[in-house]
Amino acid sequence: MLNFEFKNPTKIIFGKGEIHKLAKEIPQNAKLLVLFGGGSIMKNGIYDQVKNALVGIDWIEFGGIAANPEYAVLMDALQIIKEKKIDYLLAVGGGSVIDGTKFLAFAAKYKGNDPWEILKKSIRAYEDDTLPFATVLTLPATGSEMNSGYVISRKETKEKLSCGGPGLFPQFSILDPEVIRSIPKKQIANGIADAYSHVLEQYMTFPTSATLQERMMESIMLTLQEIAPKVMQNEFEYEAAANFMWCCTMALNGLVSKGVPTDWAVHSIGHELTALFGIDHARTLAIIAPSHYRYNNANKIGKLCQYAERIWNISLENNNDKAELGIQKMETFFHSIGIPTRLSDYTEEYLGTAEKIQQVFTERKWMLGERKNIGPNEVLEIVKMSY
Repeated sequence: MLNFEFKNPTKIIFGKGEIHKLAKEIPQNAKLLVLFGGGSIMKNGIYDQVKNALVGIDWIEFGGIAANPEYAVLMDALQIIKEKKIDYLLAVGGGSVIDGTKFLAFAAKYKGNDPWEILKKSIRAYEDDTLPFATVLTLPATGSEMNSGYVISRKETKEKLSCGGPGLFPQFSILDPEVIRSIPKKQIANGIADAYSHVLEQYMTFPTSATLQERMMESIMLTLQEIAPKVMQNEFEYEAAANFMWCCTMALNGLVSKGVPTDWAVHSIGHELTALFGIDHARTLAIIAPSHYRYNNANKIGKLCQYAERIWNISLENNNDKAELGIQKMETFFHSIGIPTRLSDYTEEYLGTAEKIQQVFTERKWMLGERKNIGPNEVLEIVKMSY
C-alpha cells in the first residue's frame, strides 16, 4: 500500500427531508448567494424547500449554470459576488453547479488579473484562499459534494479544464435521496455511468496490496450494477435511490483512492470529446474506457482479470480472453442503462477527432495514466479505437 494523507472536512447530512437543516448550518449573519442550474428546482419543490429553510438569512440567487459549467456564465456570477459583497455560497444542484461554485469560491478571492489563469496554470486553492460554501445535491453523479475538485468549460476556446485544492471542500452537503424522484432517466443513467467510471479510474491500474480499498471499489461497482435497474424504472424506490446517491459520493470523495495508484486518462480524453461535441461527460467516459483498457491490455492485464473475476464471475484460463470478456461485460452494463459506447453513436463528424485531441495533448505536453506512459500518440490510437 502506498503512503498517503487523508483529510475530508465535509459534513454530510443524509436522508429524507433534511434540507430544512440549512438554517442551522449557514451562519445567520452570512451574505449568501444561492447558485443553481436551469430551473428544474423550481418545478420539483427543492427551491421552495431551500427558500423556506433560509428564512432569516440575507440571500440572493443566481441561476443558469448549465451542464459543463461555462466560464462566461460564471464570470457573471463573480461580478454579483463582488458587487454585493457576498461572503458565503450555496450550490443547489448537481456536479456542474457545485463545480462552478467551487471555482467561484476561489475566483472571488483570487488576486490575479484573469481568473482563467487558475485553470490554465492549475493553481490550487488553500483554506484561506476561498469563500466558504455548501451544497444541496440534486443530481447524484460526480461526488463533487464531498471532494475538492472541479471542472470548468470555455466555449470560445473549446477547453475543458480541471483544478482543485484543499480549500475547496464544501463545509457541508445535504443529500436527500427523494430528489431522485424528479430526475429524468437519461440523467440518472449518466450518474450511474459517471460514478462507475470514477471507480474504474481508481481501480483499473494494476493489482495492489491495498485489499480494503480494492474491495471497497468493487463493492461500489457491484452495488451500482445491482441498483441500476431499480433506479432506472419508473416507480421510485427510496432504498435504491439512497444507495445510488451514496455510491456516487463514495466513488469520488477521496477515500477509496488512498494508498493505490490511479489512472484518470479516460477523464482527460473524455473532457476533449465534451469540448468538441458537447457530449455528456459521463457518456464520454463510457466511449473512451473500453478502448483505453483494450489498448493498454498489457499493462493492465492483472487488474482487468481481477475485474472480470470479482465483478463478473468470469473464470476463463486464458487471461487475454478473460480481460476482453470483462470489458465486453462493462460495455453491456453501459448499454443496459441506455448509454452507447462508440463515438460514432453520438456524432457523424467523428473522423479526425483523434488527430485533434492528439494535437491538444501535444501542445499541453501531457503524459497520462498510472505509469505516465500514455502520450499524444497513444491517445490518438485510443480515440480511433472508440469510433
